[in-house]
Amino acid sequence: MKWYQLDVERVEQKLHVVSNKGLNDAQVKQRQKRFGLNVLENEKHQARWLLFLKQFQDFMVIVLLAATLIAGMLGEFIDAIAIMVIVLVNGIIGFFQEQKAEKSMEKLKELSAPMIHVLRDGEWQRLPSKEAVVGDVIRVNSGDRIAADIRIVQANHLETEESALTGESVPVLKHAAPIHRDKLEAQDQVNMGFMGTLVTKGSGIGIVVHTGMNTFMGQIASLMAETKKAPTPLENKLAELGKILIITVLLLTALVVGIGVYQGHPVYNMFLAGVSLAVAAIPEGLPAIVTVALSLGVQRMIRRKAIVRKLSAVETLGCASVICSDKTGTITENQMTVKELYLNGETIEVTGEGYTTKGDFYLKDKKLNDSHPNLEKMLLYGSLCNHATLQVKRGRYIVDGDPTDGALLVASRKIGFNHRTEERFKIIKEIPFDSERKRMSVIVEDENDMRFLITKGAPEIVLPRCLYHLTKDGRKRLKDKHIIESAVNEMAAKAYRTIAISMKPISKTDGLESAFLEKDLTFVGLYGMMDPPRKEVKPAIEECMQAGIKTVMITGDHEETARAVATQINLLPVDGLVMSGSDLNEMSTEALDRVIDNVYVFARVTPEHKLKIVQSLQNRGHVVAMTGDGVNDAPAIKASDIGISMGISGTDVTKEASSLILMDDNFATIKAAIKEGRNIYDNIRKFIRYLLASNVGEILVMLMAMILAMPLPLVPVQILWVNLVTDGLPAMALGLDKPEADVMKRPPRDPKEGVFSRGLGFKIISRGAVIGVVALIAFVIGYDNNPENLVYGQTLAFSTLVLAQLIHVFDCRSEEGVFARNPFQNIYLVFAVISSLLLLLVVIYWQPLQPVFHTTAINGWDWMFIIALAALPTVLFGFPKKKKEQ
Repeated sequence: MKWYQLDVERVEQKLHVVSNKGLNDAQVKQRQKRFGLNVLENEKHQARWLLFLKQFQDFMVIVLLAATLIAGMLGEFIDAIAIMVIVLVNGIIGFFQEQKAEKSMEKLKELSAPMIHVLRDGEWQRLPSKEAVVGDVIRVNSGDRIAADIRIVQANHLETEESALTGESVPVLKHAAPIHRDKLEAQDQVNMGFMGTLVTKGSGIGIVVHTGMNTFMGQIASLMAETKKAPTPLENKLAELGKILIITVLLLTALVVGIGVYQGHPVYNMFLAGVSLAVAAIPEGLPAIVTVALSLGVQRMIRRKAIVRKLSAVETLGCASVICSDKTGTITENQMTVKELYLNGETIEVTGEGYTTKGDFYLKDKKLNDSHPNLEKMLLYGSLCNHATLQVKRGRYIVDGDPTDGALLVASRKIGFNHRTEERFKIIKEIPFDSERKRMSVIVEDENDMRFLITKGAPEIVLPRCLYHLTKDGRKRLKDKHIIESAVNEMAAKAYRTIAISMKPISKTDGLESAFLEKDLTFVGLYGMMDPPRKEVKPAIEECMQAGIKTVMITGDHEETARAVATQINLLPVDGLVMSGSDLNEMSTEALDRVIDNVYVFARVTPEHKLKIVQSLQNRGHVVAMTGDGVNDAPAIKASDIGISMGISGTDVTKEASSLILMDDNFATIKAAIKEGRNIYDNIRKFIRYLLASNVGEILVMLMAMILAMPLPLVPVQILWVNLVTDGLPAMALGLDKPEADVMKRPPRDPKEGVFSRGLGFKIISRGAVIGVVALIAFVIGYDNNPENLVYGQTLAFSTLVLAQLIHVFDCRSEEGVFARNPFQNIYLVFAVISSLLLLLVVIYWQPLQPVFHTTAINGWDWMFIIALAALPTVLFGFPKKKKEQ
C-alpha cells in the first residue's frame, strides 16, 4: 500500500480509525494479536545450555577435568567424582549469577525503552512504544524518536532527521497532503514519518501504518549491526589485572609443583594439586563477579527511581564533584500555579493551589469577576496559545503537556472558561516555541472570521516586539517599558516564573511569516507563576555538600527568580555568584574558567550555554553530572561525565545521549544514585579484597609447606572445596552490603584512582600472608612430623583456612576494620557464612564424606585452637585505626 498517495480521509477509512478519536480497546487487542509487538527482532539471545557450558571453557578448568579423568582411570574414583561434583556446582553457581545479571540488563532495556503519546478512545495516553499498533493515532514533538511508520495527518513546522534510514543528515520538512507520484524513495515521502527517525523541530500527528519488522526500518534490520555490551573501565582494568594474576599464580603454582616433585612427592599427585590450586587461586571469574555486582547495584538504583543506561556511569557516579541541575521539575515540583497577573498596570492576586480549578482573582483585597477590564481577554489568550489539556483522573486534575501551559489553562478555568470556550476559535497556524526563539505564537480565527495573533514567551523577548499595550481605556502606545520590566523584577524576586502575553489583530491578506507577524504587538499582561521547590531537595543538597559535591542550578528563568529559589533551598552561599546567559555570551572560555568555581546559579541559560558550562567545569578538573530534557540539551549531556535525562519530561534523543535516567525527574534521586554508585564501588573493592586475600592465603600455605619439605597441607579436593564455599556465597553477599555511615561524608573519589589505592593492595597481601601462616601453623602442629597424623593435620589446616577466610570477610566490610560496623547488619553475609560453616562441619563429621575430603572428626579443644588461629589475622589488622586530630 502506497500510503503517501492517499489523502487523510482515505487513510482513516482503510485503517478504520478517526484521527480525532483513535482506536478503541477492542481494535487494539485484535491488532496486537494480528501484528504482534512493535519491536525489531534483530537481537539473538544466547541459548541457556551454551551459557552453562561457558562456565567450563576456562583453560585451567579443562586441564583440571582432564587430570581428574586420568585420576579416575587410575583408580582414584572418590577423588575424581568429588572434584567433578565441585567443578559442576561451581559452574551452576556461575551460570545462575550470569543469568541474573542478564535478566537485570534486560529489565533495564525495557525500563529505558522509548514512550509514545497515543490517542485511544478520545484520550491521549503515554505508553511504551512497543504497544503501538497499526491504526494508532500518535503525537510527535521536537526531540521524539518516531516509534513506527506513520502517515502524517497534521504538521506544525514538522521536520525530521532521517539519516538512520537514508544517510541524509539534513532535516526533511513534512506536510500532510497526499503525493500523487509513483515509486518514491523514503526521503521523498514527505508526508510520512519513519520508525527510528528523529523529530528535530515542530510537532505533528500521524496514523501508524506499519509496525515492527514491517516498517521501513524493519526491512533493513537484518543489515543492522548487533549491539554488543561494552565492558566498563573497571571491568577492563580487572580483565588486565586478571591476566597478570593468572601468570603470577601459574608461576607460583609451578614453583609449588616443582619443589614438591624435587622433594619426592609423586608427580601425578603434585600435578593434580597444582592444577587444583591454580583453579582455586586464579580469579578468572573476577570480571564476571563485578558485572553481577554492578547489575545487582543497578537493580537497587531502579528501586530508587534511577535507570542506568551505561554501566560505566555507576563507577563515575562515585567521582562526581559537581551536579548541574535544571531548576524546573528537578529541583522544583514542576506543578506551575499562576499566583499573580500584571494587567492594566496593576497586580492581581490569584488564589488556589496546584491544578485544581477552584480559585479567585483579587485586586487589593477586592474580589474580581469576569467583567474586570481585559481579564477575560488575557486568560482567553493564555488558553488559546497553549498545547496542554486538563484531564480528571481518580478525582484529581492532571495536566497533559507542558506545566507552564497547564498553569495558564487552569487560570482560565478559574474565571469560568472550559474546552467549549476554546472550541469557538480555530487555530490557523502555529509558530512553535523553541529554545532559540523563547516564544510561541498562534494565529486564531473567531466565529466572525476575524483573525488575530497571540504571542507568549519570556518578557525580555516579547516586550521589545510590542509597540502598544492594553489598558482599561483600550489600546495605547507603549512608552514606559521600564514600568513593565519593574513588574517582572518584582515577580521574579518572589521566585515567580514570568510569562508575557501579547496579541495583534491581522487580516486574511496579511502574510503568515513569523518575521512579519511577530512585531508591532500589543502587550496584554504578565503571568507570575510559582513552582515550589521539592521538600526533599534542601536536605539532598546539604547531603551533597557534606559529600564534597557542589550543586549548580541552571534555569531559563529570570535571574531574580533563580536567586530566590536558590536561597530558599540553601544552594546559594553568601559569597556565591549568579550568572546570566548574556554574561556567558560575553565571556571567553578562559574568563569563565577563572570564576566558575564561585558560580552556583546560571539564569536565562540556553541549552547551548550548558555545553560551555560543562566544558569549563571539566577544565577545572571537575567530574560533572549534567541534567537535561530537551533535544538541544543532548550535546551537553553527551559531553558531561554523567549525562542525566528526565524520565517524565525528557525527549527520546536526550535519553539516548544520557547514561542515567531519572524516572521521577527529582534532584533527590540524583543524590540517591550517587550514594548508591559510591556503595557499589565500595562493595566491588570489598570482594576484590576478600577474594584475592583468600587466594594469597591458599597459595602461600602450599608454597611454604613445599619449601619446608612437608607433605601437602591440603589435598586437591579440599582446595577446590575451599574455593567453592568461601569464594562463592560470602563474596556475592559482600556485593549486597548496605552503604557505610560515612559514604556521603567523604570527598568524591579521584577518577584516576586505581582499584588497589588507599592501601587495598597492602591489606590483600598482609591479610593473605597471615591467613596462609596460621593455616600452616595448624598443619604443622596437627601433623607433628608423624605420617599417621597427616589427615588430622590436613583437617586442622583445612578448617583453619576456611574459618580464617570467613572471619576475614567481616573485616572486609569496612576500611576501618571489623569492629567499625555491626556484623549482623548484612543478613545475606551472615546467612552465607553460616551456610559455609555448616558445609564445613558436614565434610568433617559426616563419615561418608570423610574419605572423599580426606578429613577426620576433631574435638572441642581442636576447635578452640582453630578459632584462635583463624581470628589472628583479624585481631592483628581488624581494629579501627584512631584518626589523627585535625
